[in-house]
Amino acid sequence: MHAIQEPQRSEVIEMALADDIPFSAIENRFGITEPRLKIHMKQWLKPASYRAWRKRVARFRNQRTVYKA
Repeated sequence: MHAIQEPQRSEVIEMALADDIPFSAIENRFGITEPRLKIHMKQWLKPASYRAWRKRVARFRNQRTVYKA
């Protein structure tokens, strides 16, 4: 895995926050697996923003058969 540069970081964050972009698309484009993405997002986002994002991902995952998978 390679280091994420600042311009890419913004794009990764934007993609991760988008409800219609699956984790697999982020992995294909940047080589970041879902567990690694969660670690990065925890570092990049403010704590409350990270918790809200994780809560939203978990909630939507429970409601939809396919969400960010």
